[in-house]
Amino acid sequence: MSEPQHRPLSLHPDPLPELISQNIEAIVALHTNAERNLSRHQRWVETATHFFSRPAFLYLIVVIVLLWTLPNVAPEQWNLPQFDPPPFGELGFVMSFGSLLVTIGVLIQQGRQEKLAEQRTQLSLQLSLLSEQKIAKLIALVEELRRDLPSVQDRIDPEAEVMQQATDPQQVLEVLEEVLIEELLEIQNQPACID
Repeated sequence: MSEPQHRPLSLHPDPLPELISQNIEAIVALHTNAERNLSRHQRWVETATHFFSRPAFLYLIVVIVLLWTLPNVAPEQWNLPQFDPPPFGELGFVMSFGSLLVTIGVLIQQGRQEKLAEQRTQLSLQLSLLSEQKIAKLIALVEELRRDLPSVQDRIDPEAEVMQQATDPQQVLEVLEEVLIEELLEIQNQPACID
């Protein structure tokens, strides 16, 4: 598989720096791949769900309800047959069924959006861990340079010594879980406040 060609994006008259262009291209590729991998049924559901979220859908529902109820409320005035007299049982069924379909469509779309958000979160986490490792390396190099320069007074900086060690994400996760469990147990063991 060949490496993708990186080119400066032309969103602005001045070309963006190469690294920023690569980052933008990575984000665009993430979204493009997500859209490209949509099934025909998923695309149809999302198109319908997009319509449900527009003001035109609200107006359509209002018009349908009016066209349904008016002939059933005053059929004598317009000389129309009553097909669903009050309390509009059939209209209630149609609206309930429509609400069910809209709810399912929204849930399907939210599921895909959550999956995409999870991918972005994972990407962000990976980049943060990489940045932390790079920063630790830079601190180590600066400390080494400081020790090697004869014109700089040699001193021990305990904070820099700690910061030049890359953080172990697994260790941080374990400590975080331990602290959270302790906090939750402490909260559960506290007597309940009665107002």
